[in-house]
Amino acid sequence: MSKGVCFSSLAVAWSLLTVQPVSAMTVIDPTNLVQNTLTAVRTLEQINNQVEQLQNESQMLVNQARNLASLDYDVVNRLRASLVKSEQLIAEAQGLAFDVQNLDSEFARLYPEKYAATVSGDLMYQDAQERWAHTLNGLHTAMRIQAQVSSNLEDDESALSDLVGQSQSATGALQAMQATNQLLALQAKQSIQAQQLQLTQDRAASLELARQAAATERAREVRRRFLGYGTPYTPYPVRFYGN
Repeated sequence: MSKGVCFSSLAVAWSLLTVQPVSAMTVIDPTNLVQNTLTAVRTLEQINNQVEQLQNESQMLVNQARNLASLDYDVVNRLRASLVKSEQLIAEAQGLAFDVQNLDSEFARLYPEKYAATVSGDLMYQDAQERWAHTLNGLHTAMRIQAQVSSNLEDDESALSDLVGQSQSATGALQAMQATNQLLALQAKQSIQAQQLQLTQDRAASLELARQAAATERAREVRRRFLGYGTPYTPYPVRFYGN
């Protein structure tokens, strides 16, 4: 395209602009423009606030869901099974019953404060044999409980390690609380187990002390029957061959 044609085109365009009426030109109101801009800014701020509020509510719901999430781990049945084993060993204990009523009558028969004169020597011997068997049974039961407690320690250590791990990895308040409750259950189980062990050990010691007391009474009665109620034998010197 030649320079002449370009200048001609510019001249035509300028002539059109110069002849355009003023009423046909667009007029911008600065005040209205500022007001519209401020309105748009405020609207954008409101939208941003609403978006932020929705995000906070969404996060709140997520946190609530975590706090309400249940712990998918339970050691209560394991703890109960350990206690059941100890209870079975105590129930299998022979000899004097753990029931108070039956114990009183049996104890009065085998461990009398004083033997009656009508009780035969054979019966006293049989009672002594039975008391000895009770003492051995009490010691055996205590040792069985000790063995069971020793066996349970490994399970308790494993449960403790698992519960600590569950507590540390809890995602919400409910899971942490449930893990803590199970830790308390483990502590209570160990306390009950210690009481069971103490009970059987004290029972064995009590049986032995009662056996010793009954043996002393039996020896006293045997000695009394041997000496009798008459004048006891008094030794005196004997002379042989007139010496």
